[in-house]
Amino acid sequence: MNNKNEILKHYEVGVFALGGLGEIGKNTYCIEYKNEIIIIDAGVKFPESHLLGIDYVIPDYQYLIENQNKIKGLFITHGHEDHIGGIPFLLKQLKIPKIYAGRLAEGLIKKKLEEHRLTKASEIVIFDDNDIYTFEHMSISFFRTNHSIPDSFGVSVKTPQGMIVHTGDFKFDFTPIGPIADFGKIAKLGERGVLCLLSDSTNSELPEFTMSERKVGESMKDIFRKINNRIIVATFASNIHRIQQIVEASVATNRKIAIFGRSMENTLNVGRGLGYIKCPDDTFITWNQLKYIDEKQVTILCTGSQGEPLAALSRIANGTHRQISIIPGDTVIFSSSPIPGNASSVGRTINRLFRAGADVITHSPLTDTHTSGHAGAEELKLMLQLIKPKFFMPIHGEYRMLKIHTELAVQCGMKSENTHVLDNGQVLALSKNNARVAGNVPSGTVLVDGSGIGDIGNVVIRDRKILSNDGMLVTVINVNLQKKKVLKTPYIVSRGFVYFKDSQELVREIQEVTVNHTHHLLKKHNKMSINQLKNELTDYLATFVYDKVQRKPMIIPVIMNIKQ
Repeated sequence: MNNKNEILKHYEVGVFALGGLGEIGKNTYCIEYKNEIIIIDAGVKFPESHLLGIDYVIPDYQYLIENQNKIKGLFITHGHEDHIGGIPFLLKQLKIPKIYAGRLAEGLIKKKLEEHRLTKASEIVIFDDNDIYTFEHMSISFFRTNHSIPDSFGVSVKTPQGMIVHTGDFKFDFTPIGPIADFGKIAKLGERGVLCLLSDSTNSELPEFTMSERKVGESMKDIFRKINNRIIVATFASNIHRIQQIVEASVATNRKIAIFGRSMENTLNVGRGLGYIKCPDDTFITWNQLKYIDEKQVTILCTGSQGEPLAALSRIANGTHRQISIIPGDTVIFSSSPIPGNASSVGRTINRLFRAGADVITHSPLTDTHTSGHAGAEELKLMLQLIKPKFFMPIHGEYRMLKIHTELAVQCGMKSENTHVLDNGQVLALSKNNARVAGNVPSGTVLVDGSGIGDIGNVVIRDRKILSNDGMLVTVINVNLQKKKVLKTPYIVSRGFVYFKDSQELVREIQEVTVNHTHHLLKKHNKMSINQLKNELTDYLATFVYDKVQRKPMIIPVIMNIKQ
C-alpha cells in the first residue's frame, strides 16, 4: 500500500476493486504485494438516466496514479466494454508498462486506442492459456472459460501467501460455440490449493444452469426458416458468439446480411479479421446494395437491443434512420434481454416497431433468442467446489448478487466468516491462514463527457437536471449603478420554460417585478456589485416564478451597467 497510509502488514497480499463491486460495470480489480500491483480488467459503466449527457462512468484511478511505479501490468479477461472500455481513460492518466490480452480482446483494444490516438501509450501482449508471466513476487497464468465472447479467460495469480483466482465472466457451457472451458486446469488449481477466489456474481439469483449458446443457434435457425420476409436482428455488438449464430442462420436460409451501427461494424471487422466470424465472402452487403436484393433474402444486423435512443434500431423504429425504414411485414428479433433499468426504453422501441407494421420476436420460453453469458447458481457452486478456496470474495454484481453468492459458498461448505462482501476501495488483506478487511484506498466514480474526464461534477449534473425538468429563464437588464436606475424594460428569454406567445401576461409580470425589485435593491444598498445584484435577483425571481406557476427554471440574470 501507499507509504503515506500503510494498511497492509509487510507479509500480506492486498486485494481490492476500484470498480465492479455493488454495481454492474467498470470492473477494475487489483492485487498488491510489497512493490508490485497487478490490475485485472479496466472497464466502463454506462450512465444511468439521471446522469444527463454523460457518456461513460469510470473508476477513480487516484490510487493507481500515486502508485504507478508498482504497476507490473494490466491483464484483460475478455473483450467486453465493462472490462476494456476504461483502458483509454486509464492510459490518459497514468503509464501502464504492458497490457496482456487474448487475441480477440487485443484486436478490440487496438481499435479503441486508435480512435483515442493512444496506439503508442502502452505495449499490448497477446497471451493464451499456456502462458505464464513471472515478476519478482507474483506470477500470472490463465485458464480458458466460456462466455458470450471468444477468448474469455480466468486469471490465477501466484503470490508468496498463496494462489488468488479471478474467474472473469464465465458460464459452464457443455456445448459451446468454440473451445470448451478448461475444467481440468480449474480442478488442478483446486487440488494445489487456492487462498482466495474472486468469482463473477452477475447471475447468482438464477437458480439453475444458464442455457447453452448452441440452443440459441438452433432456435434462431428454426425462427429464420419460418419467416418469409425481411429479418432485422438487434443484439449486443460485443456478443460475437451470437453474431456467428445469426450469420449461420442467414447463410442456412440463403440470406445476405447488411450491418447497421458503428460498434457492430467495428466488431464485425475485428471478428472476421481474426477468424472468429466465419462465412462465405459474399454474405455481407452494403446498405446501398439492399435495393437490388429480394427483401425475403435479407437479414439486417444492428445495434439497439437496449432501446438506446441513438442506436440503429431506435432510429429505424422512429423513422429517422437515413438509409433504412421499416417495411410492413418485417420481423424484428431482439436477441438479448433488457438490462435492469432499460425495460421501459426497450418497450417504447417495440411499440414503435409494431406501429410501423413490423412483427417483433423477443426472448421467451417459446422463442430462445437469447441466453446469458454468466453462470447461474448451480454453475457458481460447481466453480466453488472445483476451486475449493480458503477465502471467498464475490465480484462483478450489485450488492444483493454478491450477498447471494456468499450464501451459495456457505451451502458449498465454506465458513461464513471466510466470505467477504466488500465495497469498491475496501482492501482484503490476505495471509496464508487469515483474511481481514484492512482499510480503504481512494475510490469513487469519475464522469466522462466527450473528451472531458472528471470535469463534470454534481453541480453540473444538478444544473442539467433543472434544465431538463423546468427549462431556463434569462432576464437581460440595463442599469446605471451610479445613478441607481433601471434604464429600460428587461428583455426576457425562455428556453424550455414557457412559450412566449401563450404567456404574454406572465412575461409582463416578470418584467415588472424585475424592474421593481432591482430599483428596490439599488436604493436599499449604498454600494452594490453586479454579482450581489445577480444573486439577490435570482433568489427573488425564483420565489416569484414558483408562486406563479409551480416550476423551478434555471434563472440567469444578465445585468449590463451602462455608465452614460
